[in-house]
Amino acid sequence: MPSRTPSVPVAPDAAPPTQADLLDFVRRTAADRDLVASLPLDPEGRTWVRLDGPGGSEAWLIGWPPGTGTGWHDHADSVGAFLTASGQLTENSLATRLPTDGWKTLELSEDVDRERALGPGTGRAFGVHHVHEVLNPSPTEHAVSVHAYYPPLPRIRRYSRTGQVLRLEAVERPEDWQ
Repeated sequence: MPSRTPSVPVAPDAAPPTQADLLDFVRRTAADRDLVASLPLDPEGRTWVRLDGPGGSEAWLIGWPPGTGTGWHDHADSVGAFLTASGQLTENSLATRLPTDGWKTLELSEDVDRERALGPGTGRAFGVHHVHEVLNPSPTEHAVSVHAYYPPLPRIRRYSRTGQVLRLEAVERPEDWQ
């Protein structure tokens, strides 16, 4: 079983981790070659191990088989960061702020799409309501990444997309992941 990254104790009155803190954590964690190599990789589906993130954040080490991805989603009210530890990932995101609640279908403007290639050691931080999908584009190689979120994920909203139409499909909560 992979080891967990040790967390730093946080005083009750300490400030919550920022996006920069989370990005620093995922960088340091991805540099731990032994931890990254300890993740069991499955040829069929993603694998993951929960880590101890900074300041009470939720963190994960995730293995991505060739050709897998997350689908379009956001992390609701959490800020986050992720970084590719090995392999290659692609992030497709929307450069627009969506309404937080009360909609099922949105027509997106033509200029909102962003694509980032994230090779080893490359990552990013993001704010609340960041809509994206993460993919391993390789037909043959696994990828491994480190992710951190604060506050711990209260919900994930899943979307489908056809052309410029984004549709809210489901809202998942932690109890749905048990």
